[in-house]
Amino acid sequence: MSGAALALEIVVVFFLALFLLHRYGDFRKQQRMVLFGTLLAWYLCFLIVFILPLDVTTTIYKQCVIDHQTTPAEPTLPSTNHTHANASKPPADGSAAMCYKPWSYIPDGIMPVFWRVVYWTSQCLTWLLLPFMQSYARSGGFSITGKIKTALIENAIYYGTYLLLFSSLLIYVAIHPEWRPSWHELQTIGITAANTWGLFLLVLLLGYGLVEIPRSYWNAARHGHLLVKTYFKASKLMTEKADAEENLEDVMEEVRKVSESIKYNHPLRKCVDTILRKCPVDYQEKMGRNMDDYEDFDDKQNTYPSERSLVKLHKQVIYAVQRHNRTQVQWQILLQEALHLEDVAKNENSSCHQFVHSFPPSDPPGWFSRYVYTPTIEWYWECLLKRWFHRLLSVVLTLFSVAVVWSECTFFSTTPVLSLFAVFIQLAERDYNYLYIQMACFVTIFFLCTCVYSTVFRIRVFNYYYLAPHHQTDAYSLQFSGMLFCRLTPPLCLNFLGLIHMDSAISHQQKAPTAYTSIMGSMRVLSFIANGFYIYYPMLIVILCVATYFSLGTRCLNLLGFQQFMGDSEMTSDLIDEGKELIRREKRKRQRAEDGENRRREWKERYGNQREEFRNRSSHEMKETNYSDTVPPTNARQAKFSRGGTRAERDRVELLQDAEPLDFNADIPNEDPLDPESNRHTGGRYLSMSSSRIFDDV
Repeated sequence: MSGAALALEIVVVFFLALFLLHRYGDFRKQQRMVLFGTLLAWYLCFLIVFILPLDVTTTIYKQCVIDHQTTPAEPTLPSTNHTHANASKPPADGSAAMCYKPWSYIPDGIMPVFWRVVYWTSQCLTWLLLPFMQSYARSGGFSITGKIKTALIENAIYYGTYLLLFSSLLIYVAIHPEWRPSWHELQTIGITAANTWGLFLLVLLLGYGLVEIPRSYWNAARHGHLLVKTYFKASKLMTEKADAEENLEDVMEEVRKVSESIKYNHPLRKCVDTILRKCPVDYQEKMGRNMDDYEDFDDKQNTYPSERSLVKLHKQVIYAVQRHNRTQVQWQILLQEALHLEDVAKNENSSCHQFVHSFPPSDPPGWFSRYVYTPTIEWYWECLLKRWFHRLLSVVLTLFSVAVVWSECTFFSTTPVLSLFAVFIQLAERDYNYLYIQMACFVTIFFLCTCVYSTVFRIRVFNYYYLAPHHQTDAYSLQFSGMLFCRLTPPLCLNFLGLIHMDSAISHQQKAPTAYTSIMGSMRVLSFIANGFYIYYPMLIVILCVATYFSLGTRCLNLLGFQQFMGDSEMTSDLIDEGKELIRREKRKRQRAEDGENRRREWKERYGNQREEFRNRSSHEMKETNYSDTVPPTNARQAKFSRGGTRAERDRVELLQDAEPLDFNADIPNEDPLDPESNRHTGGRYLSMSSSRIFDDV
């Protein structure tokens, strides 16, 4: 059973990482190297989170064997009062106590090898490979050699910084009179340096997530607040969308000039063709029509851009196209969200308890919508139950956050035990309830990872690092997230083991170490970090939680000119009004498009058969007319319709044969706004609608 549990978690974690990568990345357009590196980084980090509870239960069983000094035996299940091994308890006599193997017990020798492979692979990714791959994928070079050269130059300062940090710790150990560092201790120094950097960032992200995640679910229950915030996001996104379109136009203009100046037989024409393939299709067609491939280049008369300038232009094209596509997709998603929230606000006061959509979905409803998620069920969920579900979830997450903050400030106290998570684990350890221990460890570490990882997914460093869903994340951001995960997960797991008092370097207890901490080495090599930084620095989480609760960071960004959502700000109110008008405008556009489609459908149903009959009759008359052309005209009347007759008359007849029947009672505007007879039957409706459409698009 133990091997099956380990294998099952390995497979499940792989598909979880693959699903997240599919949600944020694009398997069809992005480089295979980028996708593989990101998938491997995410997979290894998620493995540490999911496998660590199995390591904890296995260590508790080993500690039981050490404490009782007895040969481990499988429990004999009595016929009464016990249903499984986890429910059986040892006898009261300590000398005869028995240690029961957990259902997920992993034999000796497997977990140390497993952790060694996972940890060192993830560290090689985050400190060596991913930074290099990140610069390689972002480079605008046209050859592999050029991209490698650019990546090495960009990472020279990056690698130098970490080398300086490691050298400083190495010098500290070398000058210490009592220490003669061995290879194992050098490994410990490197691990300590990496975990120290990760813990520094971990506390910052954790302090934000512990407050923001419960508050986000509480605000999700306030539909009015959520709708106003969506209007605010719409205004900001429209500004970014317009900026992205303008930037794309400028870059495409530069590409057009370069494409026109460098002809087909120029040595740099292959580089220009590579840049053109990265441009949108409509721009490629437009530039292709303006090219004169028959002209040769002349080095004496013209000045051409250098290869370095083309590399820079290539990089700008990749960034501009990615940003433009991302804003387009995000605008459509945000528009759907705003329309849905407006529908919820309208349906809340409905007396029929039937959820009505402003715009029905384009796809036909499936069996789930017809039989399970009916309009009545949808009304009760969207207008009533969902609100209370979010409030209840917010309260539960708030209690978890309070427990984490309290435990982070008291986990170093072993007598008495003040950490709440350590109390719960030790109570379950007395009863050998391994299933509860695994569930408690998994829920705790999953909550910690959610607070940290969700902050990583939400954080945005201008437009250089931005994890956007719906396959809109660029290669740079994907690999940067993999680097952050690999650096944050090991110190997060060490911090979790410290919360439950299973890290002997912090709790100072003589207990069997977990296989994970044995790979990390003894932190006592650097006592000022193990006894100082690792214990007192996590207490700063209280200050960060208070600052996040009062939105001090948001207020500071707002004072610096970065537009942030604040209810008491005049700028926020202006952006909310602007976003509301943008959503209203898009709603009118969609309504007009839907009305036009309905009118075309009605017109087709009403006049479809008549049009076919008219065309058949016209084609039959045309055949008779063509047959009459072969017969010589016998009189003036026949000469009128003969081939040698008046050409203008015959053209008029052919045009009238292709004419479609007109219905002056139909509510279809005349397509010719310059026709003076257009207002006779429509009452000027077309001109008014046409002018309103122009003003709506301004």
